Order: sequence, then C-alpha cells, then structure tokens
Amino acid sequence: MALWGGRFTQAADTRFKDFNDSLRFDYRLAEQDIVGSIAWSKALVSVGVLTEDEQQKLELALNELKLEVMENPKQILRSDAEDIHSWVEQQLIGKVGDLGKKLHTGRSRNDQVATDLKLWCRQQGQQLLLGLDRLQSQMVEVARAHQDTVLPGYTHLQRAQPVTFAHWCLAYVEMFERDYSRLDDAIKRLDTCPLGSGALAGTAYPMDREQLAHNLGFRRATRNSLDSVSDRDHVMELMSIASISMLHLSRLAEDMIFYNSGESNFIELADTVTSGSSLMPQKKNPDALELIRGKTGRVYGSLAGMMMTVKALPLAYNKDMQEDKEGLFDALDTWSDCMEMAALCFDGIKVNGERTLEAAKQGYANSTELADYLVAKGIPFREAHHIVGVAVVSAITKAVHSKSSPLKN
Repeated sequence: MALWGGRFTQAADTRFKDFNDSLRFDYRLAEQDIVGSIAWSKALVSVGVLTEDEQQKLELALNELKLEVMENPKQILRSDAEDIHSWVEQQLIGKVGDLGKKLHTGRSRNDQVATDLKLWCRQQGQQLLLGLDRLQSQMVEVARAHQDTVLPGYTHLQRAQPVTFAHWCLAYVEMFERDYSRLDDAIKRLDTCPLGSGALAGTAYPMDREQLAHNLGFRRATRNSLDSVSDRDHVMELMSIASISMLHLSRLAEDMIFYNSGESNFIELADTVTSGSSLMPQKKNPDALELIRGKTGRVYGSLAGMMMTVKALPLAYNKDMQEDKEGLFDALDTWSDCMEMAALCFDGIKVNGERTLEAAKQGYANSTELADYLVAKGIPFREAHHIVGVAVVSAITKAVHSKSSPLKN
C-alpha cells in the first residue's frame, strides 16, 4: 500500500508507477534507512510518542531487517514498493503490526531520504579514501623499486629532460593526494543531519535534533529545514571530486598506454590487465587502461546531468531530486572500480630500464645540463642557451647523438 493514498480516489496508472517508483535504485539505501529509523524511534520516545517498550520492539525488528538486507540486498527488488522508505515500513509492519505505523510520526520522506543519502555518502566516502590510499601505496612501491630507472621526461610530447620512473610515479601520487584531501574535506562538510526537518518546515514535536544528529554519528544537525530537504551540494561535490580524480586517472592511463606501445617499449603490462585480438594473434592490448580513459566521460556526464537537474529548482523538495541517486551511485562506483584497476595495472608491471635509458639519451635531453655547465664557467645563461642550441643543430646535421649519461652523478 502506498504511503500517501488517502487523498486519492483512483489508483495510479501502472505506467506512471513504473515511471515514478525509485526502488530499483534507491534499494541501496536500505541499511541507512533502517539506521535512521532506529534513531528516529528513539527521538519519538523523548517526545512521548512511543514508550520505551514500543521503541525496543521497533528497534529489535529493524535490526532483524537490517541483517536480512545485509545477507541479500537484492531481495528488496522483488517488492512492488514505491521506494526504499515504503519497503522498510511495509516490512516493519509485517514484523510488529500496527506499531510499525507509528514510526513515521513527525517525519517526512523528504528529510528521511536526505538523511539516508548523507549517511550513504559518508560511508562511501570513507571507502573511496581507502581506495585512493591503496592506489597511492601501490604506486609508491613501484617508485621505490625504480629510483634509479632513468626515463625521458616530456613536454609537448617531445623529449625534454631526463627524470626517473620513480619521479613519474610520484607525480601521480601527488595528484591523488589532492583528490584525497578534497574528498576528506567534502566528508567533513556533509557531516550534518537533516532528520527532523520534516517535509520543509520542521517537525511539530519538540525533539532534540542535536542529540538525534549525534545518535546517527553526525557532527551536528542542519540549521535550516528548507535548505536541509533540498540540499544536494554534497552529491555534486562528490561527483566533482570523482570527476577531477578520473581526470588524473585518465592522464595516468594515457601515459601508460603510450609507454606500453611498441614505439616506446618503456613498460610491459601484466597479462592480468591486458587482452588479445580476435584476429591478430600477436596483440596484447592495454584494455584496462583504455577503459579507465573511456569511463572518465561517464563520470563527467553524471556530474553535468546532476547540475542541470538542480539548476533553477525552487525551494524546497521537488521530485526532480530523485534523479540524484542513479548518477551518484554510478559515478562513485565507476571511480572506485577505476582506482582498483589502476592499482592492479601496477601489480606485475615490468619496466624496461635499458630502453628508457636509451630513449633518455636520445633527443639531446641533457642540453639544459650542458647550458648550466657553461653558466658555471661564467657564460650568461642566454648566451649558453644559444650556444647549446647551435651545438644541437650541428649534432643533428652530423647525426651525432648524446652519449653521456643524461643524469648527473
């Protein structure tokens, strides 16, 4: 039975129901909805709506339901409930009877879903921090093994100055560290509890919202009920962080695809992250990296879609906001999968040190060092730069390559 049917004399068209219902994706919020419901039941005791005995019966039933959900979340999809809130309430009534109908007193699905989503974002954010940490650790391990592996550095995709493979790895570690910082900061910012905001104007029951927030592990309660039920900044912020991090992953993937090519032959990816060709037996394609590069646009699309959805929405809650979840879930799932795959690409990677050193010696990559040497002998840098440039032209004409080590001892 729908939660809102009393006002209506006709049943909803089945086509509208299919269009309107969100259970097919918001079932992922089941655990959060149950946790929020337990906290709400305790708040209802504090204002005399529930007795201690009633609250304990509700909490016991909700905890049983939570265990059932954890064992098999997909069971929820067999229901014809409108959304996850309806499903939890139906299951609760099935366990405790009419007592379950008292739980929604003073609460709206508007503040309920806002709370569920923040709880989910906080939990997922912590998992994503761990994913970033694992990726960085994997890259640091590879860097540690290749501190002496010389690699040509590039600007404009032209050989520039020699670096080490470790230095290249750690450049991406820095990028992911900024992603980590942004995500950690966003988690702190979303750590406020909307529960008790009602549909838009608060609740008629004089409950302690700060205590309610603390019971759910939030830092504090939100301050404005209109904003609380319509705020989706945290959704867009997480998508934005995911988009920036996917940009970093895409750059990493592109570098590695280039390094893995037959023309470069700087690295060889493990068989575990590559695939072959259905026609050409010799092929070993960097599909994992290409998919990371390709999925970047998917995450960008989720962010753009959400921002366009929220643009110019009037206060407070509007059904448009139901569009927040599919894009968010997909964007964060994709980001997590790509981080895991990027880390896997560094597991078993082979670096062809002889080839990278040979490439670093080509292209006159130590020209800047020669100019600095001349400066040390008293020649102004602009003149030294010109002298070395002329020397490079002469060497190219005579087909003479740099033969000394491109790095100083």
